[in-house]
Amino acid sequence: QVQLVESGGGLVQPGGSLRLSCAASGRIVSINDMAWYRQAPGKERELVATITSGSSTNYADSVKGRFTISRDNAKNTVALQMNSLKPEDTAVYYCNAQVIGYSVYRYQRGYWGQGTQVTVSS
Repeated sequence: QVQLVESGGGLVQPGGSLRLSCAASGRIVSINDMAWYRQAPGKERELVATITSGSSTNYADSVKGRFTISRDNAKNTVALQMNSLKPEDTAVYYCNAQVIGYSVYRYQRGYWGQGTQVTVSS
């Protein structure tokens, strides 16, 4: 079994910064794409940023220039550095990983973290 555990959420003032982290553990052979999503109250979950195993990145237009996604393949972790935060960034943030795992045989599937709350407010 594979688990993703997130940390780093909290309350921050507009213009402030937060760093989210997500660690994958379990029977992992490798991890392909990793990503951060967010879901604000009353809204659908939306993609924030993605990073490939080769560290190519993509960002939602709403966070370009403010957020940076990074990963450590040796540690199976992904991070999201969030700067210049705005009230509209308030949401529960989820990490996602496309994992090559193994039990009796290898398999590929996506896993989600439990979510971490980010609140941007004065």
